[in-house]
Amino acid sequence: MPQKLLSVAIPSYNSQAYMSKAIESLLPPPGFESTVEILVVNDGSKDDTGRIADEYQRRYPDVVRALHQENGGHGDAVMTGLRNASGLYFKVVDSDDWADEQAYPEVLKTLRSFSGEHEPIDMLITNFVYDKVGVTHKHVMSYHRPFPRGEVFSWDDTKSFPLGEYLLMHSVIYRTQLLRDCGLYLPKHTFYVDELYVYNPLPFVERMFYLDVDFYHYFIGRDDQSVQEQVMIRRIDQALRVNKLLFDTVDLDTVKNKRRRQYMRNFLEIVTTVSSVLLTKSGTEENMRKRAELWDYIRSTRPNLYRELRHRFLGICIHLPGSFGRAVLLTGYKLSQKVIGFN
Repeated sequence: MPQKLLSVAIPSYNSQAYMSKAIESLLPPPGFESTVEILVVNDGSKDDTGRIADEYQRRYPDVVRALHQENGGHGDAVMTGLRNASGLYFKVVDSDDWADEQAYPEVLKTLRSFSGEHEPIDMLITNFVYDKVGVTHKHVMSYHRPFPRGEVFSWDDTKSFPLGEYLLMHSVIYRTQLLRDCGLYLPKHTFYVDELYVYNPLPFVERMFYLDVDFYHYFIGRDDQSVQEQVMIRRIDQALRVNKLLFDTVDLDTVKNKRRRQYMRNFLEIVTTVSSVLLTKSGTEENMRKRAELWDYIRSTRPNLYRELRHRFLGICIHLPGSFGRAVLLTGYKLSQKVIGFN
């Protein structure tokens, strides 16, 4: 099979109500008809997801491929997409999200400029939009401050990330072979593995390019969505599993580049803070024990990193004692929700 420029995997489980919008938004624009493949991974759905995927494959046989598997969860569907990808670059788009019509050609044009005879980049970064239901002003996660624009850059060229600003799966397009070479593995039947997806390849990323367009629309509003706060609290054990895997899979003591290590440490700090806040917010004794166990786990497995995180601002806030400490932590969390628009 001839190599495509971009492979887009759409993990889909019981997505009949909204998956068409995602697929339609990713059909290649004029001038790029032969450069994109869309891999719709039907993850053991019980509704018409599989039939819809097959219908799109029938209508667009040179673009859409329907892949059917037994239910393995979001991460397993991403891995199925990666195994079947023929593109030089690889992107994941969730079935309830979509790509921006105006930004899409710019993304493809940029990727094409680094294909062929040119040395490929390892990661393309774009902005994404928190498309939250009922919110008029949609918050855009952009990267003007840490990344230079319009040029290939390395970690040495980056600046510090502001607190709360970080890369998500929505903002990155990886070189496909890099994902394979780094040994990326996402566990089955586990939510929140997108954190592993965006984090674990970073020690292998050297050449980057930031395209300042709002490419990805991250939909927030379904009651059963995994990022809804009460859903996250119910699934806190899965979030904790991923949180611990982030510490297990990369030893930051071996990451020598200062800027890269700083960013990766900050990412771990954000993820661990969210886990700690949700455990605190639930208010149960069991979850407070789990919060203590999480930090004990970090201390026992990554003692140097534990000392850093524990004595930074967020680590201090998490461990403030009593009802005052709880109030400070949850107030800060609510303000972050209001400003950024997540959950």
